[in-house]
Amino acid sequence: MKVGIAADHGGFEMKQQLVEKLQAKNHEVKDFGAYELSADDDYPDFIIPLSKAVARGALDRGIVICGSGVGASVAANKIPGVRCGLCHDHFSSRQGVEDDDMNVLCLGGRVMGPAVAWDHVEAFLCATFSGAERHLRRLEKVAALENDGLPQRKIKKQ
Repeated sequence: MKVGIAADHGGFEMKQQLVEKLQAKNHEVKDFGAYELSADDDYPDFIIPLSKAVARGALDRGIVICGSGVGASVAANKIPGVRCGLCHDHFSSRQGVEDDDMNVLCLGGRVMGPAVAWDHVEAFLCATFSGAERHLRRLEKVAALENDGLPQRKIKKQ
């Protein structure tokens, strides 16, 4: 499986460990960075290119990591065609693919250890979308939101 992985400083160490494990399982891994630990990096710089690669089909799945996972999840889900879930348990990592065709897994590098993260990655990569009619119907409704033309909310400075 072609798997992309990306992390900022908050997920850098976890990313390094997961890359090794993915390669040991013979996955084709594309590392989108960060390539060095820097507290000044910004998660969108790594998460967005990975998400675009997943959306255009250059990767089968993606894994994104930041400190809590929240920022990486928000960024990934801004890309049309990406269905990213921030997962904290085995069930959601598997079920997100089976029911919701999740194609990007998001983890928090500061909220779980490497063994738990690897369990989530394995569950995510081993799962397949069910293709059930009810799941397809729901996904069509979600995909329609990507093209509804609503204006983007401006971010206000405090």
